Amino acid sequence: MGFSAVNSKVIAAPVEPGREVLARRGAMLAYTGAVTFSPVHLGSGGIGGFAGRMVSGEQVPMMVAQGQGTVYYGYRGLYVTIIELDGSGPLSVEADRLLAHDAALQSTVVFLGQQGGIRGAVRGAVSGQGLFTTQLHGYGSAAVVSHGGTIAVPVGPAGPVSVDPQAYVAHVGHVDVDISASVSWRDAVGRGSGEAIQLKCTGTGTVYVQASEQKI
Repeated sequence: MGFSAVNSKVIAAPVEPGREVLARRGAMLAYTGAVTFSPVHLGSGGIGGFAGRMVSGEQVPMMVAQGQGTVYYGYRGLYVTIIELDGSGPLSVEADRLLAHDAALQSTVVFLGQQGGIRGAVRGAVSGQGLFTTQLHGYGSAAVVSHGGTIAVPVGPAGPVSVDPQAYVAHVGHVDVDISASVSWRDAVGRGSGEAIQLKCTGTGTVYVQASEQKI
């Protein structure tokens, strides 16, 4: 049994032996049963990934829930979206938007420069992601937070999906995200639409977009 929504801002996560849950520190609201919590001192992305995030200020402390029971998670009244991974493709999400996930999911820290060279790094700066992103692989539940909730927009052969960088939350599947810029003289003098830079999503999967341009 995976995560379930209690309401738009709280989820219930079952915990049992062999099914531990990782969540950002401070996200536990309540729990039932015999559950214990311990800090996770090293990201499963390895020493290099952990060090990189620490240097960039992007590390988010995590706690693991173990035992038998149910844990209720939420964070600062933000909206929560549950994403079920079926092994067909990874979930890519910035660390401060990742609320919780099954500990069985493999977590790696990816330098955005590896995803498109300098354009990937610039994409991270433009979107507010920073230089690193978290990828989850495997089968299980994950939960991400957003302002105002999210919509799931399919990405496929019909054509690319363009997303406001500040509204982007995460994507699942084999999706490539690149910068699409359309800057005119009106933008240069401050009279443009304010939508000159978008994230262009291509491939196959789903991109999650929040109903706001506010960062976490």
